[in-house]
Amino acid sequence: WIAKVRLSTPGVGLISPPPHHDIYSIEDLAELIHDLKNANKNARINVKLVSEVGVGTIAAGVAKGHADVILVSGYDGGTGASPQSSIQHAGLPWELGLAETHQTLLVNNLRSRVVLETDGQMKTGRDVVIAALLGAEEFGFSTAPLIVLGCIMMRVCHLDTCPVGVATQNPELRKKFMGDPGHVVNFMRFIAEEVREIMAQLGFRTINEMVGRTDKLEMKKVIDHWKARGVDLSDILYEPDVPSDWGRYNQMEQDHGLEASLDMTTLLDICKPTLEKGEPVEAILPIKNVNRTVGTILGSELTRKYGSVGLPENTVRLHFMGSAGQSFGAFAPRFMTMILEGDSNDYIGKGLSGGRLIVYP
Repeated sequence: WIAKVRLSTPGVGLISPPPHHDIYSIEDLAELIHDLKNANKNARINVKLVSEVGVGTIAAGVAKGHADVILVSGYDGGTGASPQSSIQHAGLPWELGLAETHQTLLVNNLRSRVVLETDGQMKTGRDVVIAALLGAEEFGFSTAPLIVLGCIMMRVCHLDTCPVGVATQNPELRKKFMGDPGHVVNFMRFIAEEVREIMAQLGFRTINEMVGRTDKLEMKKVIDHWKARGVDLSDILYEPDVPSDWGRYNQMEQDHGLEASLDMTTLLDICKPTLEKGEPVEAILPIKNVNRTVGTILGSELTRKYGSVGLPENTVRLHFMGSAGQSFGAFAPRFMTMILEGDSNDYIGKGLSGGRLIVYP
């Protein structure tokens, strides 16, 4: 079942996390974010970064690439299927990566454009408060709620052999599941209550007021271990001196430029008979290399209304003449045929979902 969901071959081991061969630069990532936003205008595009040295610089590029959320993930969080060497020896604590990311975004006046999230062994309300004071406004819980549901951390999620029925599709093993959604509700309520109590002690009314307030954190003076006595946390607790009108938490939405796309300005109007009544449409129109991800918003709207197989093939037939930009025909559904007389840039037909693309000079 897992192989089917991941479109893989049963019995073949998979790398987790896998390398993403569409991304070798910030520009590649920005294009992927743009394509995904075209495929679903309502989606929040979340980019997950591992906590490591230099993650702040990467996060600044991700913010400029118009991601909606940046997740800084700590090294000690749970995983479904990673090599033991990666689990034990890769990444850094989320506190280090989160502090660096928040500070870097702040000094570049990018912090107000993105939501900053963190995860990795978040267990208590105290963890949430510390994360907020270091710069996060969203917090990820995964392992702890699974434990609440009965997970005993056998670390066989990827083998479909979970003995307590939490992470398996085996009908016999699923009968062993004794979890109750109410337990997770109670757990999260206790977390929120602890956060509220600490916020009251610190004098904060909202999470946003806490974001980046490292002045409320201090290093323990009494340290018993000889190694810990040499630790200097001043860089983590550093608060950049920036203008007061620069946002310290997310205050605006990213501009993905969808309104200026060829789909929004032209194609949706041309294909209105199809969108409203399911009637066939044919059109010939010019295209330039500034027109990126052409046909994706149209395909998304049609799929949302009629489903993936709801219309006959060739219902929408569009003939373009010129030089297309990146991701021409990305995610096109089966009832769309797109003809390009000219040339195209990278990622033509990316994620093709049954559509037909014809390109000739």
